[in-house]
Amino acid sequence: MSEVLYYHHGRFQLAGGVLPNAITAYRTYGNPKNPCILFPTCYGGRLDNRGLMGQDYMIGEDKVLNPSKYYIVTVALFSNGESSSPSNTPAPYNGPHFPHVSYEDNIRAQHALLTKGLGIEKLFCVIGVSMGGQQAYHWAAMYPDFVERFVAICSAARTNDLSRAFQEGFKAAFVCSKDFDNGYYKTRPEIAMHAFSRAIGPWIYSQAWFAQKGYLHDGMVSSMENFMCGAWDAGFLPWDANDLLVLMRTWGQGDISLVNGGNGDLAQCLANVKAKGLIMPCKTDLFFPPEENIKEVASMRGNGRLALIDSIWGHMSEL
Repeated sequence: MSEVLYYHHGRFQLAGGVLPNAITAYRTYGNPKNPCILFPTCYGGRLDNRGLMGQDYMIGEDKVLNPSKYYIVTVALFSNGESSSPSNTPAPYNGPHFPHVSYEDNIRAQHALLTKGLGIEKLFCVIGVSMGGQQAYHWAAMYPDFVERFVAICSAARTNDLSRAFQEGFKAAFVCSKDFDNGYYKTRPEIAMHAFSRAIGPWIYSQAWFAQKGYLHDGMVSSMENFMCGAWDAGFLPWDANDLLVLMRTWGQGDISLVNGGNGDLAQCLANVKAKGLIMPCKTDLFFPPEENIKEVASMRGNGRLALIDSIWGHMSEL
């Protein structure tokens, strides 16, 4: 089993300030002589497989990321609790004082890890789901000669207005809870965490999934409350509230048309992408609806291919 490793950047500029000793957590699988695939975490993803979801579910001899064929690097977003985060950074940058982090910050840090830390000269592919997929888009936009192809599952090149509106509700679950204390909590804010898990959980699935009582899992779960406790609460409660808020702000401001001094023209930005892109939306995803991806692929001048996931599992169809 691969262990979690840590790359130390030293002083590192973020969108919201400077960290004196930024750290990127990562794991590797396979032979470094093989083509390299980067697999970054999503919202709720951890390399150590704690909490909501792990990062090795696609990795295995019988899976799409085969370590006998590829050199696979999984990498943790800033603020996931493993890379530099509000929960693990010493004062004065801990807790609510942790700087804002952009996707661009994460990609620059990952590029340093790959090139300086691991000696990688070219990425065969970047693959990611949700926020991981948005990192894949950013890789293609920021380092067009370094990335040969990318796969974005249940994701988008730009976070849409509806997703940002969702996030305001999710944030309110934290900041309006009496034990959150503006991020200065001394013990785990259980009320805030429960409120957040119940706020975000329903949007992960589709209306059809709820109508068909998918939460009962073919009789394995007794009720919706039982499902919410076992899935949402159990997944999010181990997390740190400030970590989740910083991640959410990164997600909310995702837009590849603004990287490298871009002017916000998403169609032109996508037209300039050199890497081949496989874009895989789910037709019932509420966070990243497929209509956006259809427009994206049309702008990619033959470099993009759309593969629609026909599922009622919504955003969770990525798994």
